[in-house]
Amino acid sequence: MHREPQQRARTTTHTHPGQSLASGACGIALLHIERARTQHGDWNTAHAWLAAASQDTLTADTDACLYFGAPALAFALHTAAGTSHRYEHTLATLDTSITALTRRRLDNAHARIDHNTRPAPSEFDLIHGLTGLGTYHLRRHPHSSITAEVLSYLVRLSAPLPGDSGQLPGWWTDLGPTGQPSPAFPRGHGNLGMAHGISGPLALLSLALRRGVTVEDHTEAIQRICFWLDTWRRENGTTVWWPQWVTRAELYGHRSHHPEPQRPSWCYGTPGMARAQQLAAIATGDTRRQLTAERALLGCLTDPVQRAQITEAGLCHGWAGLCHTTRRAAADALTPDIASHLPELDTSPLDRPSESSRDLGLLTGTAGAALALHTAHADTPATSGWDACLLVN
Repeated sequence: MHREPQQRARTTTHTHPGQSLASGACGIALLHIERARTQHGDWNTAHAWLAAASQDTLTADTDACLYFGAPALAFALHTAAGTSHRYEHTLATLDTSITALTRRRLDNAHARIDHNTRPAPSEFDLIHGLTGLGTYHLRRHPHSSITAEVLSYLVRLSAPLPGDSGQLPGWWTDLGPTGQPSPAFPRGHGNLGMAHGISGPLALLSLALRRGVTVEDHTEAIQRICFWLDTWRRENGTTVWWPQWVTRAELYGHRSHHPEPQRPSWCYGTPGMARAQQLAAIATGDTRRQLTAERALLGCLTDPVQRAQITEAGLCHGWAGLCHTTRRAAADALTPDIASHLPELDTSPLDRPSESSRDLGLLTGTAGAALALHTAHADTPATSGWDACLLVN
C-alpha cells in the first residue's frame, strides 16, 4: 500500500484524473494527510500527492463538484491545513471559484423549480451535486452566506414542485439511477441512498442544524424527508431496512418490490441511510427515530445474509464503508450493542486490502480501505475530518 508517492502518483494519474476525490490523487492524499496529522506518516508524502492532484488545470465549470475539480482539491487542502495557515492563499483563490460555481448551480436549480420541471440526480446529490458543494462550504466556512444558500435550496428541494399535487417529492427525477433515461424506469424514480439520493441532503441538513447553522423551515425540511423515508421503511421482525429507490409503479401501488434488504453499503444501503436518519433524529431531538435508525444498523450488522453481500474492501460499497459508518454511528448511539460489533468488523477483510489492486482511490480502492483501518486503530479517529466527504460526521 505504501510505495513511493511519486511512483503511485504517476500510476494513479495515468488511469484517473488527479483532481478526482473518488479515484485520483485528491482522494489518495486524504490517507496521507490523516496519517501525517496523527503522526503515523510524514507530510512530504501528503504534499507529493497534493502536488500530483494539482498538476493539471483545475476544473471549476459546471462539471466541478465535491468529488472532482477545484472543490475536490480544496477539500483535500482544507483537510491538510486544519487550523494552521497552510495553503491559505491557494484556498482563498479556490474559494472564490467554488462560491461562484455554487451560485451558478443554485441559480440553475431554482430556475428549474420555478419552471416546474424535475431535477437530475446530479443537481442535488452528494457525489456530483449541490449537497456535495454544500458539504464543502459547511466544513470550510459554516456561517457564510453561500452555506445558507445551499441549505435553503435543499429546503426547497424537499417540498413538492409548486404545480405538483403533492404525491411526488421535490427530488423525484424522471431519470434512472444512472442519471440517464432508462426503459427500466419509464417514469423516473425516487432515490433513497446517501451517495445519489435524498439521504445525502438529509445528512447535510442535519449536520448543519446540529452545528447551529440554520435557515428558514430547516427543521420542517428534515421532518418532511424523514416522513417520506418512513413511508418506505420495511420491517421483518428485528430487521429494518429501506429500498435503494422507489419507482412510480411502487409509489402508486404503495408497496416496494424489494422483498429483502440490499447490500449493507454506505452508498445505497442501510448503513448510510440509517446514519443519515440517526443524525436527523439527534439534530431534532427525536429519540424514537434515533432508536429505529440504530435498530436498522444493528440489524444489518447481525444478519449474516446481509453481510455476505459485502464482497469488497472499499468505502463506497465495501467493508470499509460499513465499518466506518458503523464507527461514526456508534459514537452517537443510544444503542450500546452497535459499538460491540466494531472489534469484529475491524478484523474483517478490511484489514487485508489487495496490494495488487489497480484501484488506489478513496471510494472503491485501497486508499479508502486503509483510511478506515487507520481510523479504526487511531487514538483520535479521523483527526483531519477526512470523512466529512461521506457525510457521516
